[in-house]
Amino acid sequence: MKLLLVEDDDHVAAALSAVLAKHGLTVRHARSGEEALQALLPDPGEDGFAVVLLDLGLPDQDGFEVCGRIRKVSTTPVIMVTARSDVRSRIHGLNLGADDYVVKPYDTGELLARIHAVSRRRSGAEQPVAGDALRLGTVTLELLTRQVSVDGAAVSLTRKEFDLLALLAQRPGVVFRREQIISEVWRTSWEGTGRTLEVHIASLRAKLRMPALIETVRGVGYRLVVPASPAS
Repeated sequence: MKLLLVEDDDHVAAALSAVLAKHGLTVRHARSGEEALQALLPDPGEDGFAVVLLDLGLPDQDGFEVCGRIRKVSTTPVIMVTARSDVRSRIHGLNLGADDYVVKPYDTGELLARIHAVSRRRSGAEQPVAGDALRLGTVTLELLTRQVSVDGAAVSLTRKEFDLLALLAQRPGVVFRREQIISEVWRTSWEGTGRTLEVHIASLRAKLRMPALIETVRGVGYRLVVPASPAS
């Protein structure tokens, strides 16, 4: 995966590039907004970038302005990386077209998860094709029509409830970290979203009438436990 890192501090860029390279990412470093925009211009001889990591404190122009200009020339996912943690800045960044917003200092594992998450969303790797369905014991998820049924009976879910269930159901048995779920379903890292996640988990358990379907992994996150199908 090819990544564009927009960061004016060479020491920070070198350290982060080394970490990302160890995880199989190819990093190109741009030191200014103008350099980043030039790097994003289409080049027939090269593959495009999968993700842009955009620092907001740039020497030539504000990172928010750069994000807005990127959106005029490219659909490449943008993750803003900044020390600005106030909600207004996050909302502004997302409204300008950023796909995610990471506040410094951050955990490298979380940053990697967010990079892969926005890349999959934009590439369509997680988009269902016609007729796709997930069958997990007595539970069926129709990904195209966003319908859920248990034992053939339809269950009405909100949009976020369906997104949450579909995320867990596509990798049953795998533990999803709370931060990863919040990033992929709510596309945010805002403080306070954790409580929203808990409410949605409780609602899913109640609506599906299957409290054991989604297991809480204490201190980590959640995983979906495939229910046993009734004996024939």
